[in-house]
Amino acid sequence: MKKNIGQTLALYPTPAVVVGTEVNGKVNWLLVAHVGIIGHDRIMLSMHKAHYSNQGVKTTGKVSVNMVDVDMLERADYVGCVSGAKTDKSKVFAWHPGEAGTPVIDASPLVMECEVVDNYETDTFDNFICKITNTYAEEDILNDKGKPDYSRLKLVLFEMPNYTYLRTGGEIAKCTKLGKTFRLQN
Repeated sequence: MKKNIGQTLALYPTPAVVVGTEVNGKVNWLLVAHVGIIGHDRIMLSMHKAHYSNQGVKTTGKVSVNMVDVDMLERADYVGCVSGAKTDKSKVFAWHPGEAGTPVIDASPLVMECEVVDNYETDTFDNFICKITNTYAEEDILNDKGKPDYSRLKLVLFEMPNYTYLRTGGEIAKCTKLGKTFRLQN
């Protein structure tokens, strides 16, 4: 029997990412865990309106989405704990400009540069709809087809409501293989 636990957002865990943008002429980083896929070429970054980084995303129309692995976690957590309005976070990560001009974290194993195409605003969040313009991956995390291999890439996941970081695990099965062997019992 299932217990009703109320109006609880239960789509966790989600990947932890550090978004990079420029605010008032300076690079700023923010840890974001409310991310989503809305198509094969679009993602959504849901960022509380109070975040300093939102100004840069709105002004430049560009943002980098830097996937977090365990080696980056301490710095990533830090940029999620302090405000860029009060603290210069530009030197927390070594970075370089991507082809579209967004700040790309050198240590991030997988990064998407994005162009903001829309903002779906709610009372407290900016939900930036972003078109992926470039994706950069460390070669050692790619499979023989040139695609990210998530059994090699150990991303950090964010779980809420417990505010916990989790580690990705190994492969369970290939998609559509299990369903082909399933037989409905009468």
